[in-house]
Amino acid sequence: MADIKNQNVIWAKGMLFLFLGLFTSLLLVLEVPTVKVVLLLLVSIWAFCRFYYFVFYVIEHYVDSDYRFSGLVSFFQYLLRRWSGGI
Repeated sequence: MADIKNQNVIWAKGMLFLFLGLFTSLLLVLEVPTVKVVLLLLVSIWAFCRFYYFVFYVIEHYVDSDYRFSGLVSFFQYLLRRWSGGI
């Protein structure tokens, strides 16, 4: 698949991800409207964001400068190669 080059399409994609996240979070909270569910959802979202930052930035800048992030699938392939002794 080719990289997206059109800035309008990139912005639209980002806004769709934001909408999808907000909408599904709202549906989950409406399904079980408790403070506990809201807090657990917030912690889960925060943790996944931090993991994504770890994969995208920390590995490339502090662990392995040869690694270039191109998606979560490539990161898990990187991990498999690293753990199997390929790196």
